[in-house]
Amino acid sequence: MTERVGTAYLAETLFEEKLMQAIVKARDALLSLQHPKGYWCFELEADCTVPAEYILLMHYMGEVDEVLQTKIAHYLRKHQSDHGGWPLFYGGKFDLSCSVKVYYALKLAGDSTNAPHMVKACEAILAHGGAARSNVFTRMTLALFGQIPWHGIPFTPVEIILFPRWFLFHISKVSYWSRTVMIPLSILCSLKPKAKNPRQVDIRELFVTPPEQERNYFPVRSGLNYAFLQFDRLGRFLEPFIPRGIRQRALKEAERWFVERLNGTDGLGGIFPAMVNAHEALDCLGYSAEHPYRVNTKEALKTLLVTKDDLAYCQPCVSPVWDSALSCLALQEEASDASREHVLRALDWLKDQQLTEEQGDWREKHPELKGGGWAFQFGNSHYPDLDDTAVVALAMYQANHERYVESVQRAADWICGMQSKNGGFAAYDSDNTHYYLNEIPFADHGALLDPPTSDVSARCANILIRLGRRSNEVGACLEYLKEEQEEDGSWFGRWGTNYIYGTWSVLAAFEKVNDPAYWSSIERAAKWLKSIQREDGGWGEDCDTYFLPERAGKGYSSTSFQTAWAILGLVSAGEVDSPGVRKGVEFLMRTQQTDGLWEDEWFTAPGFPRVFYLKYHGYAKYFPLWALARYRNLRSKKSV
Repeated sequence: MTERVGTAYLAETLFEEKLMQAIVKARDALLSLQHPKGYWCFELEADCTVPAEYILLMHYMGEVDEVLQTKIAHYLRKHQSDHGGWPLFYGGKFDLSCSVKVYYALKLAGDSTNAPHMVKACEAILAHGGAARSNVFTRMTLALFGQIPWHGIPFTPVEIILFPRWFLFHISKVSYWSRTVMIPLSILCSLKPKAKNPRQVDIRELFVTPPEQERNYFPVRSGLNYAFLQFDRLGRFLEPFIPRGIRQRALKEAERWFVERLNGTDGLGGIFPAMVNAHEALDCLGYSAEHPYRVNTKEALKTLLVTKDDLAYCQPCVSPVWDSALSCLALQEEASDASREHVLRALDWLKDQQLTEEQGDWREKHPELKGGGWAFQFGNSHYPDLDDTAVVALAMYQANHERYVESVQRAADWICGMQSKNGGFAAYDSDNTHYYLNEIPFADHGALLDPPTSDVSARCANILIRLGRRSNEVGACLEYLKEEQEEDGSWFGRWGTNYIYGTWSVLAAFEKVNDPAYWSSIERAAKWLKSIQREDGGWGEDCDTYFLPERAGKGYSSTSFQTAWAILGLVSAGEVDSPGVRKGVEFLMRTQQTDGLWEDEWFTAPGFPRVFYLKYHGYAKYFPLWALARYRNLRSKKSV
């Protein structure tokens, strides 16, 4: 008996030593990646649509950087799948719209249509109905290049900028990303410019029916969508009769609107699609290439490029605030003297990024509310978001330093003021829930709106609870979260893949409540997380679950970041001593690389579920550290 106890003690001691070594290695690796200014900013990769669009942009403007084009083309070829096309995420199925854009980009870059990879791609595209069946945004690009007639895209007149608030459609009724994309795009759709396309490259081989003869660009999605399609046809019929004075007024107002939000070299809305549309709209409106606006929009797009020795790709945006705040939370859990000064440097940088007096679209609904949020990017002053604000405020609160007190209080005030009527919190707006607008022809992506979500709401509740904020706001949010729990015990993840992310987010908030009313929800969630653990001890969930919710929590392999989320969720539910958590920790220790970090091919989050996905390269760098440190601390009762 004594010998067995001694052996168990030695094994446990060895485990503790290895755990500490893993934490120290992960901490040192993360600290080494901090920018001299104090922030962290990791690569943010999307599917091949974005880099393909960069090539298309160069040919639209007639300004082709051959060296860059060669590198992007190499990246695109490298990511072609065995099915012949390109998916929306690593390991995903063929996506028609992405494949059409990539094929066109490669042909523009000089790839022969007889090359094996192009033949394979063409066959796959035709087998899925051809380019005419691609989504609205792809068809809009094709219309600009003269590959399909303008009646093949939704009627998007610039006059939408003049619609009154009471009308069925108003720009304030859609999300910030939809606004910033639509307004410059409406200028293009009204003036109907044509891409310069220096080599006059076409892709007629991608159409089953000649594009000018195609009559089925708009498959009917629902009865309401059918009604909107009739309005679309009526609007297109009436467009020639729009008085010239009204069109000119609308053009001027749309120009004023997006120019006011150009955001310097950080770009309109800080996101690639809006930045591209703004750059092309300025050209269409007659701004010269030397005009400061054009210079800035071009430079803004260049800042999104990731260029390496033999390849390059374009990011959809950058994530310094998000990466910095989450890195701080992981390092605060690690809680060593070596981390402390690095965290304070990051928080000082973040303090300077807080948006207090700046103008923002959110002020239209909340004119009396004082600012206090943070944006996701280096600069995006019109569009702070509640998710970033909640995590930055939490990191500052945990720092327990007087120089952050005012920043945290302003953030909390702003969060409270942005609560939606159902008790939840959205990313950028409140009560952005005009769901009927997802049925307009333009919105075939189904992501026109910014409604409240469980993950953002949970993080907002988390910081408000810690600050002891007003019980009405917190209570309404907790009830919203309770109602949003799925039948199996999980929560949907809008901004991270997927149910594992959503479940961790909510459990982290419920942990701070200590109210028996939520114990059943916590128990069900913990039971679900344990039920989906994989044989290797890790957790993994792929992006297919946004198409197939019955596969919630299931994936093709375990990942470091999802294993970390599951561990963080379970220990928040009081399961720190459960065998499943121990196995998850052992998985992370076993898969840690020699450099102290982790590496996963799998994508980490949706930009828009079912349409656009992201790979945050930072997730494999700070979430596993956070989980390992939290596990260690809770075992010794030192967790923050």
